[in-house]
Amino acid sequence: MSGSSESRCIRLDVISGKSLQVPSERIPAGIYISINDDSRRRWKSPVSILSSEESAAWGDTATISSQASPTFSVEIRASYETDQMLGSGEVIGKLELSWDDLLDHGYEPFDISFPPVRGVHPSLTLKVAVVHACDDALSDSLVDCEIARDTDAGHAQFAAYMTSENISQLNTAVEHFQLVLDQCPVSHPDHAAALTNIAWARLQGYIRNDLQDIDGITSLFREALALRPQRHPDHPISLYNLATALNRRHDKKSTAADICEAAQLYHELLPLCPEGTYLRSIVEGPGVNYVIGGCNKLPIDASEEGICLRRVVIELCPQGHQLRLSTLDKLSQVLITRFEQRGNIDDLDESIQFSREAVSLCPEGHSDLACCLNNLANSLGQYRFNHQGKPNDLDEAISLYEEALRLRPVGHEYRDVSLNTLGGALVSRFNERKDIDDITRAISLRREALTLCPLGHPRRDPTLNNLAVALTTRYDKLDVSEDLNEAIDLYRESLRLKRLDQPEYPLSLYNLSLVLSSRFTHTQKNEDVEEAIDLCQESLAALPSLHPDICLSYTGLAKAYLSRFRIQHNPGDMSLAVDNARLAAGHSTQGFPNRIKTALRWVAEAESHQHDSALEAYQVCLELFDNYVMTRSSIISRREAATAFSGAQSLPVDAASCAIRGDNLRCAVELMERGRGQQWSLASRLKTPVEDLESANPKLAHDYLELSKLVSNAAQSSAIITDRASADRAATKYRKLTEQWEAAVAEIRNLQAFSRFLLPPLYADLQAAARHGPVIILIASQYSCSAIIVPTAGDPHHVPLPSITLTDLKNLKDRFTRAIRHASRMNPAESRTDLIVLLRIVWDEIMLPIVNVLENVLELKHRSRIWLCPTAAFTSIPLHAAHPFQTRADRSKKEPCLEDLYICSYTPTLSALIRSRQMMKKRVTPSFVAIGQGQPGAGKGKALSAVDSELELVHELVPTTANHTTISGDAATRAGALQALEENTWVHLACHGKQDPTQPYNSHFVMKDEHLTLLDIMDRDIPHAEFAFLSACHTAVGDEKTPDEVIHLAAGLQFSGFKSVVGTLWEVDDAVAKHVVQAFYTYLFHPKEVGVMDPTKAAWALNCATHAVKTTVPLEQRMVFIHIGV
Repeated sequence: MSGSSESRCIRLDVISGKSLQVPSERIPAGIYISINDDSRRRWKSPVSILSSEESAAWGDTATISSQASPTFSVEIRASYETDQMLGSGEVIGKLELSWDDLLDHGYEPFDISFPPVRGVHPSLTLKVAVVHACDDALSDSLVDCEIARDTDAGHAQFAAYMTSENISQLNTAVEHFQLVLDQCPVSHPDHAAALTNIAWARLQGYIRNDLQDIDGITSLFREALALRPQRHPDHPISLYNLATALNRRHDKKSTAADICEAAQLYHELLPLCPEGTYLRSIVEGPGVNYVIGGCNKLPIDASEEGICLRRVVIELCPQGHQLRLSTLDKLSQVLITRFEQRGNIDDLDESIQFSREAVSLCPEGHSDLACCLNNLANSLGQYRFNHQGKPNDLDEAISLYEEALRLRPVGHEYRDVSLNTLGGALVSRFNERKDIDDITRAISLRREALTLCPLGHPRRDPTLNNLAVALTTRYDKLDVSEDLNEAIDLYRESLRLKRLDQPEYPLSLYNLSLVLSSRFTHTQKNEDVEEAIDLCQESLAALPSLHPDICLSYTGLAKAYLSRFRIQHNPGDMSLAVDNARLAAGHSTQGFPNRIKTALRWVAEAESHQHDSALEAYQVCLELFDNYVMTRSSIISRREAATAFSGAQSLPVDAASCAIRGDNLRCAVELMERGRGQQWSLASRLKTPVEDLESANPKLAHDYLELSKLVSNAAQSSAIITDRASADRAATKYRKLTEQWEAAVAEIRNLQAFSRFLLPPLYADLQAAARHGPVIILIASQYSCSAIIVPTAGDPHHVPLPSITLTDLKNLKDRFTRAIRHASRMNPAESRTDLIVLLRIVWDEIMLPIVNVLENVLELKHRSRIWLCPTAAFTSIPLHAAHPFQTRADRSKKEPCLEDLYICSYTPTLSALIRSRQMMKKRVTPSFVAIGQGQPGAGKGKALSAVDSELELVHELVPTTANHTTISGDAATRAGALQALEENTWVHLACHGKQDPTQPYNSHFVMKDEHLTLLDIMDRDIPHAEFAFLSACHTAVGDEKTPDEVIHLAAGLQFSGFKSVVGTLWEVDDAVAKHVVQAFYTYLFHPKEVGVMDPTKAAWALNCATHAVKTTVPLEQRMVFIHIGV
């Protein structure tokens, strides 16, 4: 090219390098370029991070005078320190060049190639140009000191050793590095670098079996790391070095602590290694895989440290990692183990989450699919179902077990496992649903499993136990006597095969104890019950105090002592049985289902033997039910939980009856309220007004309201999720929010004035319901039927109803159903003889004793307000219509009926009435909407011809001062009705109403398009709503499965905000109903021209209306309407 380099200034651009392999294979902190001339002057580029593709980029420029020397050398060097270098690093490549050679390339980038390293030629991309001004970048900076020379010599010898495997070169390298270390004491800034150099050389010699003392090597790396703490630029490489040494030591010594520490180091290291760097690519390679594999081989350790390690390891296995599946399995197992030991539901839910992911990583045909299916099924069916009682978990588990069994045909090594686990799930389903086929198949599956586990088989012991469990279950439910003795033999053989330190040993003791107690009941042989007690005490001694299975041991002791009490009648045994039942029910780490079952058995036995702990047992039961139901996010799942336990439906009335028999009437009222309104009270918790709290502590009030919204939103969103994994996540989110909400509530209760915030109300609180007239609670229990009158002031009054039993009430309910059905087919003028007979029974046996107390004890004036709060079988009887149908003895006139004497209203609970009154304090300008749907869509019911005329009638009767709208025909849709409910304070609904007997929350009003359901209504919060007239069928009929819960459309409207509601008990004839409607609104708004709209007049207006239409409306159509609320 034109021009010579002589006396010229040359600009050299060092752009990048590639194929930059280090001869010693050591991981460098970075790569730099050195330009050296003959006069020992030098220019150094900055250190650049080596990429995963073994390339580096600099983009650096040096302006150099060519006058001093026409030739120069270019070196590529690896630096092992990011900041201050010890020595010059290791040479990757070196070339001698002349300036003229470079200038021949012109002004374009060009590559220069270096001698090969491990068969690959490193190269640099450069660009040169002649410039006219020069600030020479070469300087006299070559390090020339003993420390640097020894370090560089050590690097050179070590690189030669790694290439030739000549041990003398290793020894020479170590000698040089040791000389450097001797000159760099602890206080020297290069001490860490000197430690690392000698440690790395010795480690490679150890790997090649040329040196020993891995402990010393590890100590050197550990000392170097201590000198390079977090944020030190060489901290990452020091982490890697120590982790590598620990891996090598673990490979030789199999010390668990080494592999665990290495995992922690890799976990810290990975986030410090940017993507695309060489260090990252090495860290993600065989070393971390060795750590993951080594950790996965460690025994299950459910301690905090053990679980922390498993979490570390799973983070080393991102999505797509080849070892993620096995690591997920190990983490899931350790969480399940801790759940077994402590009963923390968070561990179980997290385990299920990881098990679901594991299944998703196993496509059809994967060798681990059956195992992963079985593990997930165990978590759902064996653990979570037992702990939480959710039927969906059991159903899904059985489906997964079936699939796993299909993948393990006859001859498969683990077929016995699938036979056993599927059998266990079928046993659980039999216990819940009582299908004989389930227990029969369970026993068959477990017998097959036992044939696959002969003597000496490692799984024979659990298989014996599992078959015994199935046989015991069949014996308990079906009394197959042969099963009992076989189960005992199987349990004994299983115990003989178990080691005392096996986790399952205490449970096996408990299982054998149960069957021995059962056999004692039949044989009355003392040795059986004595052994049963000993076994349970042994199992208690073998378990830590917080272990969930402690509950089972207490339960076993309670059963054994109770069995002996039944035979020997020693009161001490009954006391011991109660003591252990109390401990079992209160054992917080066990799931609610087992604790509730124990408490229910305690109730039954205390009642049966008239033990003085019965009332306590009821209180424990109700508290457990409250806490259990609150764990469910949706309203429907709460009802599902409440109805899952046999005998629990009558718990509130039986508890109240127990308190009455103990002459504790205040407690009876409190228990009745607590149990009866459970569904409503749980739902209303999140809508509790907090005006007083806002005045006392605005921040707490704000936090509580915000958390209430979050919990409510989480509950609503979870109700529409169908995907099981998403449902699990939603349930976990709901539970976490609920825990925060409960913590906020606990903080509120720390305020002196709010110590009972959201706690079950006391009698003094509940008495506020009777402020405007007594409330009569009618209690229908299997033990007694009676009424409690809550007066405006003072103690409650007990009214025994000795002539009527629960059976009588159920028969009365059925007779009313038949009589009303018969009356609906009669001519309006015909006498309703059957109904008259029944209403006379209601008067004589139920209401007359109550009226006597109202008149003679409370001296309640006639035409006063009273509120009826019926329970259980009483809810299906038209108590308000009680009538003597007799003429007075002097024949002066007819005896008055209940509605002649008093203005009757109903209330679902006392709290509902109190809440409605509290909300009446904030009234707004009334607005009235009439919603009618007389022409529902196909299949939704017959046409209601009188609806339109009823709406017109209502329009004429409503005061002109009120904003009044009518929605009917095509406009009367679900959305339109919901909007109208939210925007108006007064509502009249004329349409079909349907009560769903199997799922009352699906009860609905029939609109033009979709149904307006009870759930739709409950989801709305309409605090300014005042009055609703439900001119529809079955709007005030309760739930058959939870008769002590008033779950119907009228109660739903009251819950959403309507303070006063008129509803119906059975089918309404729309042509006749309008007569009642006309009379009702005429009385309610009288005088119309004044325009007063007072919802508290509704009960009086309905009373007057039913009297006014006696001659035009048949008896059953007058009785059908009831008033609820204020």
